[in-house]
Parts: sequence; C-alpha cells; structure tokens
Amino acid sequence: MIPSRALLLLSFGVAALAGRSSKPNFIFIITDDQDLHLNSLDYQPAVQKHFAQEGTWFKKHFCTVALCCPSRVSLLTGKAAHNTNVTDVSAPYGGYPRFIEEGFNDAYLPVWLQEAGYNTYYTGKLMNGHSTSTYDAPRASGWNGSDFLIDPGTYVFYNSTMTRNHDVYRNSPGEYSTDLVANAAVSFLDEAIAAPDRPFFLGVAPIAPHSETITNPRPTKFNLPVPAKRHEHLFPDVKVPRTPNFNPSKPGTASYFSTLRPLNASEIAYNDAWYRARLQTLQSVDDLIESIMNRLSEHPEVLENTYLIYTTDNGFHISQHRLPPGKSCGIEEDINIPFFIRGPGVAKGAVMDIPSSHTDIVPTLFHLAGIPPREDFDGEVIPVTGAMQERGGKSEHVNVEFWGEYLVEGNTFYGRDVWAENTYKTVRVVGEEYDLSYTVWCTNERELYDMKTDPYQLANLLSTPNTPNTTTTTSSISSYPILPLTARLDALLLTLKRCKGRVCTRPWEKLHPEGNVRNLKDAMHERYDVFYLEKQKKVSFDECALGQILEVEGPLEPVSWREEWDEWSWVT
Repeated sequence: MIPSRALLLLSFGVAALAGRSSKPNFIFIITDDQDLHLNSLDYQPAVQKHFAQEGTWFKKHFCTVALCCPSRVSLLTGKAAHNTNVTDVSAPYGGYPRFIEEGFNDAYLPVWLQEAGYNTYYTGKLMNGHSTSTYDAPRASGWNGSDFLIDPGTYVFYNSTMTRNHDVYRNSPGEYSTDLVANAAVSFLDEAIAAPDRPFFLGVAPIAPHSETITNPRPTKFNLPVPAKRHEHLFPDVKVPRTPNFNPSKPGTASYFSTLRPLNASEIAYNDAWYRARLQTLQSVDDLIESIMNRLSEHPEVLENTYLIYTTDNGFHISQHRLPPGKSCGIEEDINIPFFIRGPGVAKGAVMDIPSSHTDIVPTLFHLAGIPPREDFDGEVIPVTGAMQERGGKSEHVNVEFWGEYLVEGNTFYGRDVWAENTYKTVRVVGEEYDLSYTVWCTNERELYDMKTDPYQLANLLSTPNTPNTTTTTSSISSYPILPLTARLDALLLTLKRCKGRVCTRPWEKLHPEGNVRNLKDAMHERYDVFYLEKQKKVSFDECALGQILEVEGPLEPVSWREEWDEWSWVT
C-alpha cells in the first residue's frame, strides 16, 4: 500500500503536470556575428552535444541583411528589411529609435506571443541604439522579464551596461558579460518554469563573438573580442582557415572588392589573433548553454515540450577575398549562418539543405505554437519537424539586401573605417539541380556564382578580367545557358526588391499569374526567353545611397508575363 503522504505528493505531481500548458515553450539563443564557414562551431562542444546531436541543422539558413540591428528587426518581425525600413545600426536609417519610429514596439514577436498566452523573457543584446538614453523612451514592450545589454556598454566584455525589468541601468565592472547573461537566463527560466499554466519564450543574446566596440569617446573603435579570463589561454596555435578565398591571388570583380590589395604578413597575423579571440569568447557561450540545459534537465517534462534554437544575427569574414575582419557583404561567409533547432518532432542528428532565412523564424514559431499566421509576414514556415517536411512546399530562394557602407573592424589597426559603395541586392536560389548566388551592386555591376562548383565565390560568371559584366567562357550552369539564366535571376531579384507578404515567398506568381511557374526550373522553359531577355525590366541603381531611398533604386516592380509573348508555341 502506498503511504498517505506519498499519495498526496503523487496526486500533487499529477495535478501540476495536468496544469502545465500543452503549448510548446521556446528558448532562443542568438550569438552576435558568429561565422559558419570559418568553423567556429567545431570549437563548441556544447553546441555539438545539445543541438547538432539532439536536433536538426539547417545548413542553408541565411540572414537577409548582414548587419546586427536590421537583421534582428527582421528576425523579430518576420519582415524583410525593405519593409521594416530599419536598414542600419544607427540613425538616420537604423537603431532602436528607428525601430520605435516605425511602430514595431507594438507589433513584434514578444507582443504577439503575449497575446497568445505566453510569458516572455529576454536577456542580452536586443539591438543597436538601445542605450542609456533610449532604453526608457519608451521601454521595449512585450517582455514579462528582461535584462538588456545597452549601449555604450553593450560590447564591453568586462564592464557591460544592463537594465533589468524597469530598474535604472547599472554597470558591472570586473564581471564577464556572457556570464551575466547566463545568470539572468537561468533566473528567467526559473520564473517561467514556476508558472506551469502558461507556456514561455526565453530569448538569450550574448554578445560573443562580436568585437569589443568602444563607442564613447568617438570615433568608434572595433577591437579584438575579449574572452573570459578562464578561456584566454585556449587555442594558441589556431589560425583562420586557409580556404581558397583566403587572401586570394586575384581581387574581386565588383565595387570595392576589385580594388582590395593583398593582405600583408602583419595583417594576416592580426587577423589570426582576432580569430582566436572569437573562438575563446565562444567558450563562455558553451558554458551558458550548459547552464540552461542543466536547469532544464531538472525538469524533464519542460524539456520535452520545449523547442530550443541556436543561431546568430549575421555571419563574419576574416581575410576572405582580402577583407579585414567584418560583415555587411553578400558573400557566403556573411549571410549563410548557423541555425539549429531541437524539440518535439524534430529529428536528431539530422542535416537539411532546405533554404531558410531569419524572416522565416517568426512564422515558424507561430506554426509550432498554433498561432494563426499574419498576412504581412514576408517569411514562411521552415519545415523543422518530420510532419512539416512531408508536406513540403518550401520556396527555394532567399532575398538578401544591404544599404550603406562596409564598416572595417580592427579599424585602428587598418587605419580605415569604411568602404563605400556597399549597397547591393542579392538572391540565393537553392534547388536540387542548382545552387546560385546573383548580386546587383549599386554601381550596377553584377555577379553570378555557381555555388555547387565554386563555393568560395572566386569565379564571377558575369565577368572576365578587366571586362566586368561580360560572360566568362563558362556557357552554362546545370545545362542552363548563362544569359537566359541571368535574365530569370534578375527578374526574380526585381520581384523581391519591394515584395510584401506572399509575393516574397511566392514571387513566381507575380511574374507568371497563370500559376504554371513555381520555381526557377519552371521559368527556364525556352518559351519565356523573349519575356525575360527583351520584355522584362532590369534591376539597377541611379546612385549608391546610404539607406533605402526608392527614388535612386531604379525599377521597383517587374513586368508580368503575357500570353502574346509566347513566341515559342508558334515557332515550334
């Protein structure tokens, strides 16, 4: 016979379990500027253990703008940067004040989740420009609990500035930033678990492996990342991976890439030191992951009903294409980023090639939480579970955009702060037969890369030496002739340039309203050659603006297909 006290405890446990919400919980860990292509994940055993082995890696996940603030706003709203109009890290085109001006403080992920019955928590960096002078003008809405890193101490590893809930901000000299974020995350997790009748969302945003950035006094200085003292001795001999595009023998073919000189020995040594510091700072992120997982392991019923995501805001390059440390470019190192998810129905140890982006994350969370999607989402659901993958239907393209200058990190060492003419539009198309990257710069130079045969983007198929924007001797990609293929990609990019809602996820419907073209393969039918080569408008710019100024961005809408252009039908 079970003792009466045991019966009481058992009945209490069943009641508590019965009272726990059936909706899934979410823990969202986002690092800052973490690379995928420089192998940083190989130095993170906690990511490998808890995410790669226990979840699914979406290896073709992209940020849609390779810069912190606009990327995070797109992630939190499900909208492309051209629709948020937050396109930079600071005024006049970006930063937290711009986020407020555009009305998103009342219309973004935590607000929507609270409306659906969720408790919401966040610790770490929210976005640039969230500072001691703006954090309460107004406060970021939608959070049951928060402990934000804010400027000017956001990127100061051993004297960060934070504000918890509605408290006045504080500084923490001598305490390591990522450890403070980890402690706050576990504290909020305890609060969430203690309210079993409501599901929860917990955002955790350490700054590693971002540079230590000193914004006061001006000018801004981008210095090496600073690891926790317990990690600063690690990886003494590690260097930036010497991939084929590491300080290549030839410069690029478009915009300032074509002017970059080779890096010298001292610059390479400096870049190697920067790389080691990034890896060292990521060790404290692994500690953060372990602290969260240890707490979840004490509550297996919570862990079993929780989706955990690990990603970053944008990628990073160091020495690729002769570049100093930084991001902001349309190259694969900057836009193709880590994205792992684990949780109910998610395959363990799986790798997926389905293309996805940060604008897809909010629609995906909505789907998992059983919340009806919003019509103004520019993204779509990522098929993260087996049941979702069986339905299929995910689009094959990702739209990438950027406005402004390229900020040089390590600027005091390199003696240069920016490169101009860094405004561009890029589309990545990933299908079974092709993996393509197509870019139009604000200089109207164009780049096309076959990522299957040239993953390091060294052979621009639309340029020959000293003659940009002419085709190389390569005549086709996956049996598709270069010029007709480029015409389709340009039309796709033009359609995505100002797209909203379904047009962003199903752009071929805009180009072909009759509905018989669903992807690039369909569009490549020769019956459409005249339409794309002669009738369609082309992506172009009148000047290189620092923000989204539509008057200088050339055509904004494509021409739609008309049956009278179907010359193939009567010719054949």
